Amino acid sequence: MSPHVHAASGSGWFPISLLLALLLTEFLYLRGWLRLRSASVKPIPAWRVISFALGLFLIWVAVASPLAALDEQMLTAHMIQHLLLMTFAAPLMLLGLPVIPFLQGLPHQFAESVVGPLFRWPPVQRLGRMLVRPTFSWLAATATLMGWHVPAIFTLALQSGAWHLFEQATFLVAGLLFWWPVVQPWPNAPREPRWSILLYLFLATLPCDILSAFLVFSERVVYPVYLSASRQSGLSVLTDQQCAGALMWTCITIVYLVPVATLSTRLLAPRNSRADLSQSEFLGIVTPQSNPKRVEAF
Repeated sequence: MSPHVHAASGSGWFPISLLLALLLTEFLYLRGWLRLRSASVKPIPAWRVISFALGLFLIWVAVASPLAALDEQMLTAHMIQHLLLMTFAAPLMLLGLPVIPFLQGLPHQFAESVVGPLFRWPPVQRLGRMLVRPTFSWLAATATLMGWHVPAIFTLALQSGAWHLFEQATFLVAGLLFWWPVVQPWPNAPREPRWSILLYLFLATLPCDILSAFLVFSERVVYPVYLSASRQSGLSVLTDQQCAGALMWTCITIVYLVPVATLSTRLLAPRNSRADLSQSEFLGIVTPQSNPKRVEAF
């Protein structure tokens, strides 16, 4: 195992840089949220603010905490990193409805002169609509998951600090894309019926099941790079591989059941008992009509 495996992600400048970036992100979010609270509208609930902060914290745990140094020794630790980024941090951040707080948290001049025109640019709008389509989101998440677990690519990421950071970034981005159609944070306008998200989540479990079953039931070591790693856990390489597969299988099943149960309950509820609110009222956000001076550019 190369002594420089985590030179870019486990020591030196990176943990401090990541921490500062996460703190800046949280600062802008809170700044925007406080501005929304001061407006004469229904604010974003505090539990969503906590959800967003927890998502940022899980990014730090996955990438810069002591856990990050264990992934060169254990596949299970590596799997925990992937699950934290793609399955936990991403949906928690989206539940925080980050778009409007960020726009409100940015410096006013920068938001009006740069971000606003950029968001109104037709190519950017078309790209945004394409990225959040369930088909594209599913393909992106599946390609990320399966691609990075190809043994040769997996070994490359584990032995190169730069590729390792790129791998982690793609897991987070793919997670945000995957969960966007499920959470549907503003300004996403649902184009598909909500029942289709149940099918979307079911289909998303298939590649996870295939990969996790392969890791659990394989009688050989899939990633030989771990054979030469120094091990402190006491687990054999094959047992560690089986634990990683079982962990993925269990976590994905449990986590996906939460939105499935929530959506099923709402879909089965009597029609006259469903909330008939506009999306902005349901999410509790500032609309252009409620505060045109601050939001009209977006």
